[in-house]
This record gives sequence, structure tokens and C-alpha cells, in this order.
Amino acid sequence: MIEGYATSKGTKRFVDRLNVKEMHVRTINGLYLTSVGMGTYLGRASKEEDEMIINAIKISLGGGAMNVIDTAINYRSQRSERAIGKALNEMINDGKISRDEVFISSKNGYLTDDADLNMDIWKYVQSRLINTGIINPEDISSGYHCMKISYLEDQLERSRRNLDLECIDLMYLHNPMESQVYDVGREKFMEMLRDVFEFYEKKREEGKIRYYGLATWNSFRVKEDHIEYLNLYDLVNMAKSVREDHGFRFIQLPFNITMNEALTLKNQSINGDKFNIIDAAVRLGISIFTSVPLMQGRLLKMIRYDRLTPALLAIQFARSTGVIPLVGQKREEHVRENIKIAEIEPFDSKEFKELFGYDMSSLL
Repeated sequence: MIEGYATSKGTKRFVDRLNVKEMHVRTINGLYLTSVGMGTYLGRASKEEDEMIINAIKISLGGGAMNVIDTAINYRSQRSERAIGKALNEMINDGKISRDEVFISSKNGYLTDDADLNMDIWKYVQSRLINTGIINPEDISSGYHCMKISYLEDQLERSRRNLDLECIDLMYLHNPMESQVYDVGREKFMEMLRDVFEFYEKKREEGKIRYYGLATWNSFRVKEDHIEYLNLYDLVNMAKSVREDHGFRFIQLPFNITMNEALTLKNQSINGDKFNIIDAAVRLGISIFTSVPLMQGRLLKMIRYDRLTPALLAIQFARSTGVIPLVGQKREEHVRENIKIAEIEPFDSKEFKELFGYDMSSLL
């Protein structure tokens, strides 16, 4: 396994060695991370797609445009994680990158099959998870999700093997509230979530993960009376109750020009005051990665701006608010277009409001 994890010294070396511009760097928990990261969600579980992802990683890391890579065990039925592991190994062995220069995040929680096995997902679950005693059928939610600790431990070990990493920088619990609350209710879900936080803290002590967080679809974008709603202040307090110096430091949620609730909806409560999730996260010491900045390509047909391509404009919308958008990319022409963002200043509040009509002045 590849030893180590992203460090302050390593990520600073990355940005210095590749002359990454200061405006393209975010300092988070002492790490120097690029203001845009690479996502690996979409695609067929094929060798051809593997090679495209590997090439995209090499272009992104090699050019200094991105040192953040995001994935999940269920993306392309485990093959996205394996492609990342292969790319990192090749670049490290060639002396082009060091492990401590790259921030890798993954996600566990959803059921997944294994694309390398010729096996239906339910046959896989039965033979590899139920028959082995890792889970029972009743542990699976109707959202094809499982929060049982023995399952998360099994998945973490599989992710580590897939990525070939001794330590994963960030492990998210993947869409937990959306997948579980309809079956178990809010009170039971919060009890289960605390157990997961305790598990993640144990894995931090073992050196298998550095940080943990929640990757959500709806929970930070809905109003407070919605069944899937989560308040970040409560989650931080939960983490503190497990360990004062906790590793719950990140969340992920969708954010783009049309899915703009992270900026426009004040649904987060801190000591009686209301904030949008971006502002609340800054106040609570939580960093945000965002998904679907291009809305899986659909935005590219909807937006126009004479100074930037639609893709770069969509990326600019997210990164200008201080979050780090994760851009799904694998075709070389798309990668080379997207990494041009490293040379472009984020919009200031005046230009942002003129272009999009939203006020960023409330953001810290």
C-alpha cells in the first residue's frame, strides 16, 4: 500500500513546485488544496473508462491544476477507486508526485457490487456480505444503504485496497439521512450516526483515515421542517461529544447555478441565528466540497458568457463563493478545458452579483 497522507508540507510543495497561483489555492486544516477538485462518478465500468480516468488524473495532477480527487466505493462498481489507485501508483513510481501532495476522499454507505466479478449486485451482497455475517438483510435500508458498523468497516478496508492507500484523507458517510430516515426515523438515525462518528474516530486513531464527513444530496439544501434536514451545528456538537479534537471537518453537497440553496437558503441555526450552509460551515470550522457544478453537463446548454466557456462559468459560480467544486471529468478535451480555471481569478462579489444576481456579502 502507498504510505502516508496529504500533509501541509506536501501540499505546499505541490503548489510551489508547479507554480500554482495563490488565488487557486485554499488553505484548509493546514493543507494547501486547489480551488477545484476532480470527481469520478459517471461512466461505464470498463477498462476504456478506467484508462480515461487515469489519464485525466495524470493531466490534472501533472499540470498543477488539481490536487484534490473525490470518489466513492460504489462509483463505477469500485472501478473508480481502483483507477485512482493505479494512477497514483504510476505517478509516484515515475517520481511525478508524492503521496503527501494529494488529497483523496471517498465515500461509503451505499450497497455496491464489484465490476471485476461477473455477479449480480444482490448475488454479490448475499454471498460477500450476508453469508459472511457482515450484515443481515434487515440492516439494509430501502435506499440500498447500510450504516451497520461492521459493514462500514468492511467497506473502508475495501476502499483502502482499491485505492491502494494506507490512509484515506477523507471518508464521507454517503447520503445517510436521505437513505435511512424514512425507515428508522430521526431519533434512531441520530443514534446510528453517533455510532458512525465513534467508528470514524477509532479509524483515525488507527491511521486509516485522517478526516470524516457527510456527503449529502438534500440534507443541507432543504428547509428545517423537511424530514431529511440536518443542522450542521448539531452535527459538530455530536462530533465534539465523541471527541473534543474531532475529525468531522468536511461536508459535501450539490451546488450550481440552478441548485443554489447553499447560498440562497438560510436554513442553518447557530445559537438562534440563521445562516446559509456556506456561512454556517465557515463559522463552525467545517470545509465544503460541492458536487455537480456542471449539473452533469446539463448546465452547459443553459448558460452563456462571452468571457468564459459554459463549463468554466459554471465552475466559477461555485468556486467564487469559497467552496471547492468537484468536477467530473475524464475526456481529455474536457480536462484540458476545465484546468484552465487555475489561471482565472474567482469572481469578486460585485461581478458575482452582476452575473448571477446573488449577494455574497454575507459570507465570511
